[in-house]
Order: sequence, then C-alpha cells, then structure tokens
Amino acid sequence: MATDAPRPAMTPAHTITLDTPETPRRGHLPMGEPAGTADRIEITSRSVERGGDPTFPITGEIHYSRLPRERWDDALAHAKAGGLTSVATYVLWQAHEPSPGDFRWDGNLDLRAFVSLAGQHGLDVVVRMGPWAHGEARNGGFPDWLLTLPLTPRTDDPAYLDLVRRLYAEIVAQLEGLAHAEGGPIIAAQMDNELYDHPEHLATLRRIAEEAGLDVPLWTATGWGGAQVPDTLLPVYSAYVDGFWEDEHTDWPSFAPVHFHYSTVRDDLTVGADLREALDGVSVDDGAIALKDDSAVPFATCELGGGMHVAYHRRPLVTEHDVAALAHAKIGSGSVWQGYYMYSGGTQRVGAEGTQQESHATGYPNDVPTRTYDFHAPLGEHGQVRLHHHLLRRQHLWLHADGAGIAAMTSTVGGDDALRWAVRADASRGYVFATTYQPARQPLAAVADVQFAITLPGDSLPGDTVTVPTSPVSLPAGVHVAWPLNLPLARHTLRSATAQMLTRLALDGDHELLVLTATDGVAVELVITGEASVTGPVTTATVDGHTVVTLTEEPSETTVVDIDGTRILILDEASATRAYVLDVFGRERLILADQPVTAAAGDLVVHPEAPLTSLAIFPGAGGLAAAGGTAAMNPSPAADALAWSRWTVSAAAGPVALEAPGDLTATAPSPQRGGPMDRLSAPTAFSDAARVEVAIPASVVSGADRALLRVEWTGDVGRALRHGEVVSDHFWHGRAWDIDVTDGEDVTLALLPWSDATGVWVDPSVRPVPAGVSVRALTVHRIGRVTLSATEEAR
Repeated sequence: MATDAPRPAMTPAHTITLDTPETPRRGHLPMGEPAGTADRIEITSRSVERGGDPTFPITGEIHYSRLPRERWDDALAHAKAGGLTSVATYVLWQAHEPSPGDFRWDGNLDLRAFVSLAGQHGLDVVVRMGPWAHGEARNGGFPDWLLTLPLTPRTDDPAYLDLVRRLYAEIVAQLEGLAHAEGGPIIAAQMDNELYDHPEHLATLRRIAEEAGLDVPLWTATGWGGAQVPDTLLPVYSAYVDGFWEDEHTDWPSFAPVHFHYSTVRDDLTVGADLREALDGVSVDDGAIALKDDSAVPFATCELGGGMHVAYHRRPLVTEHDVAALAHAKIGSGSVWQGYYMYSGGTQRVGAEGTQQESHATGYPNDVPTRTYDFHAPLGEHGQVRLHHHLLRRQHLWLHADGAGIAAMTSTVGGDDALRWAVRADASRGYVFATTYQPARQPLAAVADVQFAITLPGDSLPGDTVTVPTSPVSLPAGVHVAWPLNLPLARHTLRSATAQMLTRLALDGDHELLVLTATDGVAVELVITGEASVTGPVTTATVDGHTVVTLTEEPSETTVVDIDGTRILILDEASATRAYVLDVFGRERLILADQPVTAAAGDLVVHPEAPLTSLAIFPGAGGLAAAGGTAAMNPSPAADALAWSRWTVSAAAGPVALEAPGDLTATAPSPQRGGPMDRLSAPTAFSDAARVEVAIPASVVSGADRALLRVEWTGDVGRALRHGEVVSDHFWHGRAWDIDVTDGEDVTLALLPWSDATGVWVDPSVRPVPAGVSVRALTVHRIGRVTLSATEEAR
C-alpha cells in the first residue's frame, strides 16, 4: 500500500448533478421467455429481469470435468454460501467425444448430474457449449481427431457443422428437462468462446442448438477483443488483474490499470490477443473490428478474473484483495451481471494423447502446468477456501439485498488524479463509489478532504442535493467504498452513510436488521432524513432538518444502533469478512464464522481448517447437535446488544508438520523456446531433478474430511508423483504448493532448481529468487467437517 501523505481531493466537494435515467428499451432482443412463463426471465437494454423485476446474477465458473465427482457437492455448496446465484461450466468436446462418435457422459463427465446438483443447491447454470472453449485446454477443447479432418473449424463449413450438430444433439439430450422453462436451473447457453470475426457462425451455432431442442432464455457470446457478436446473442465481457499470456518482459500489462478505474468502457481488446496473433495472425492493433452498440444491451460479465493461472514463461501473483477491488470497480462501472473465471480451480484431464492442457507442443503460445488448474481461485483446486471467497461474499450479500435496485441504476463515472469515483443511481436513490485501490506495483495514495455533493433528479424532491459526508474525511490508501444514498428503511430513509451496506434481514413485525460495514480508518456517520429517535453508542445532531448520527465507538459485532425499530449493526471489516447469510435451523440467519461454513438441508456445515471454530449466530440458535466434532455454546458478553448465540466447534483439523529436507541438489536444464511466439518452454526432462520421498502417516489423515500436503519451497518446476504418474505439478511463483493426500498415499516430489539465467518472469514481490532448490516446510493440513443440526430448542 502507498504510504505517501494524503492528497487533497477537490474541495469543498465533488459536485455531481445526475440526469434522469432513460427508460430501458424492451423487446428489441431475440431473447427472454414468453408471457405466462413461471419466474419469467426477460432482458432489457439495462438489465436481466426475473418475475417482472430487475435481477443481478452472480456467476462463478466451475468445471465439472476438472473436479472429482465426489467434490462437486462441496464446491457447489461453497459457491452458494459465497453468494453466487449461478455457476457456469465448459463442456469440453475433447473429454466427451475422445474418438469420433464415441460419447462419454460417465463419472465426472456426467453433465446432467452436475447441472441437476447445482439446481438442488439453488444455483442457476450457464452452459458454455463450445464447440471451442479455450480454458487453457489442449486444442482449446477440440479433440485431436477433429484437427486431422479436411474442414475449417469455427466456421460455417458444412463438414464442420455436421460434427457440431452431432455434438450439440448429445449435449442437449443430456440437458433434457433441465432448462429454466421446464423448471430446471439452466438460464443461459454460451456459443463458442473468443470468436472475433465470424458473427454469422455464432448465429448459426445458436440455431443448431435450438434445432437440437435447447430452449433457454439467454444466449451469450464473449464480446471482448472487439468481437463481432450478432444481435441474437448477448455479448459478455472480461477483466483481469494480470495475464500469464503476456510475454516475460512485461512487468504489469497495459490492460490491467483500467480495471481499477470506474469506466463505461466494457471491452478489453487484450484478453486472448496472444491466441489471435499466434493462431490467426490478427493483431490487437489492426482495429478492423466494429464496436457493438453498448446502449442496446446490459453490461454483463462472464470472466472477471477470480485469480490467475501461470505459464512457464510468466507467473503472475494476483492477490485476493486485487480480485475484490476489480469486482467492486465493475459494479461501480455499471455491471449488472458479475461473472468470475475461475471461481473454483480444478485439475487438467489426461486423455489418450496425454495431458490435456494447452502447450507449445499443440501449437499454442504458452506452456501451462500439465495437471494443476488451480488459478488461485476463491476455491482452490482441492477445495481450499481462500480469502477472496470471503471478500467477494461481502459484495455478493449486498447484491442479494439490493441487487434489484442496483441493476436498475445507471452509472456516472468520474474522478481525477486525486480520487476515482462513480455514482450509480436511479431517479431517487443510489450509491457513491470511490476507490484508492490499485495493485502493489502501482499503488495509490490516501486522499484527504473527500466529500461529495450529489444532486439526484428526484421523484418527490427534484433537485435535492445529498452531501456525503457532512464534513470531509480522508480515504485511506488501498480501499474501495460504496456509500448508500437515500436507502429506504422500515420507517425512515438513510439519506447517506460512510459505511457500506452488507445485508439486511427482516425481523418480527415491520422491524429489520440492516448490517453495514465500516471502512477501517473512516469515521462512521449516518444521516437520517428528517427527525428520528436514535439509541446506541452515538451522538446526534440536526443539520438542515436531518438527523446526523456519529458513531462513538469502534465498530464491532456488538455495535448496534436503533432507529425507530430498524436495528443497524455496524461491523468492522474483519467481522464483515466472516459474515454469511444462510438458511439454517428453520430460517435465514446471519452467521459470523472464522472458518468456512455452508448450508445443507437446513443444517450448518463447518469446514474447519483449525481445531477450534468460533461461531456467532443471529437470530440465536440454541440446542445444536454436532456430528463429526463437538459444539459448545458460550455465554454472550454483557455488551452484546444483538444477543448472538455463540458457539465453539471442535474438530480433528489443523496443520501437522513433517520433516522438510531444506536445500537440495539438482541441475537446471538448458532453457528452450517454442510455440508460435517463441516463448520459454516448460522443461520435460526430470532426470536431474532433486527427489523428495514424502511419507504420509496414516495417523495424520485419519479422521479428517480432507488432507492436503502443503509444500513451501523455492525452485523452478515441481512434479508430484504416485506410482510413477504425475498427479500434480507446480511452476513456482511465490505461493505454496498444495497436493491432495486425503487417501494417505505417499508422494514423491521431483524438483528442478531456479536459475535467473532462464529468464522466467515472477512477481517483483517474490524477487530475488534464490538459486537452486529448497524445501523449507512440509505440512499436512487437515480439514474437518462438522454438521450442526437444530434440536427443537434451536428452532
């Protein structure tokens, strides 16, 4: 984070006057469902609507064919608990039709079972049908045999379309009865991926899918790279913090900083540019592709980088806070559909031709790991639950609580070198966004004297100006905020606040709980329209006829302000990051958990990574029974105005250290280059690698739900082998390497040493890298599973 002295913003305030938003266009897109459809899905020029109201979908990419089938349930449960409303998944042609006409839908290729299970978790599904996918798959997902035929893929070549018809017919047969109009979870289908200059082919793909019997309300195609998308498909967009596809001389890609500004520009011309240049000979500078009419379609995303993969030549280190800040910026910029790629990591498949990742050997510009596709996603390759799962959940809870309103709002963006801001509003209410966040390579400084004077068009009070805060504040470095304007409460209106909405819960009668998150370093001020009776740790004053409420204590899970029946819980950021809203023990409850939790059939499932888990539950629940561990109810502090029920859960979980060998001897292979862009190639010879035999004690994994071997090391490339087969690999980039050892089998590590002379790019934060290879620590991380069920007392 920057440590420069705060810079002054425009004073006394950023003055922003908003115009009345235009009425969204309807009926101009060939999508949506007919009148009378249950839970009807429609699309306007501004948003997706559901049941007649705007909705704000939140989608995460989870590849069923890259996860063990037995892990689907956990991945989907965490996705739901993380606030997703839907999941997207590639149908990889090469996995399903390994030889012509030989289709496989068994095991973890059972698309129907995955989609059905997602529906059981209350998640919608977006099926990315290909035929070409990319996804760092071999041949972009095409089977090898296809490329031997005399045809031109990804065009309307009749020979190619015949094969597509066969593929789509098989896919649609698997999905029979699962479309939204049939009561199923499928709401959308994506045609191909990253196809830039064949709009007629994209339109043909939709027609083929429909002729095969697929009837979904929404049809999409990736719109980035200046893609020509026909008006029969909704363009969906991407944004990444960094890109492994850049060359090894790029420190931070030029495309990245724009994603930390609020901007009405949706497209990113650089995503996939390496493939366009390498495979198609099209440069991003050619500029020959016509832009789309953004005013005709809502701003929807499908690939907000949930992390970043690594290639051999370039190994980005995207942080969890980077991901959350980028997602926030897109909401401020007008996104009405947050879609993450990836939300869950996975493992590359192995087929008859070998490992199924993109590589120089298959004509692609990048060598990526042969097995791991972890992507440092919110959920890792082996189910690791990471910090950005929690940071993003804070945004998702807000979108669940007010997404219908936000989706109907338009964005006005602005800012200068001192402060970046946006206002997202309708005629009478909205949110003011501001950010001082940019990744560590180009951090932003704190900003002093931040204040906004925002004039909304107004329904009942035309021209009313809301000044927030009433006195200027300093915005610390490395933060992003969205402060509410004229937020309706049960009996009042929250005119403004210097805390962010997290969620709201209905209580008995017309009472409610509004949960806000304070920003560390920013004093909390609430302004209530008109007069109000306020109790709690606050001072109040009347300014211009409105009640100004100033918090007098540090926010925490016990900080409650009551405004005529609306209870406002004001959390600090750490507590907000622990917050879930789950339907458990017979009703929707707010839960603060310091370990990951999910819901299952009304029970609360704790997935502890440590021996003890602390829970706070509101409304309170007593009399819980525990399976897989123990649970004890704790007394609440005397100052606990919300009367949480507090529990400590114990489980067989936590780290167990094994002996680590330290420095090792190995010989680095000579650097090689390959692929169409002559980039560094991943070494394939491991005869001179250092070898470490890791014995996994049975006592360590016994009783754990899952067990991961965490390897903290430095070097170049590592492989984990069992019975001579590579089960995991790792291009060292500064993070530890996790290997699934739940089954208790021993592991052999083959490790190649680091050499600066090779020329691999790693993040500046992990430089300099010591030469050679060293294993500093080996730890088995035991993850438990404790299911808490309600007794009659709890209900």
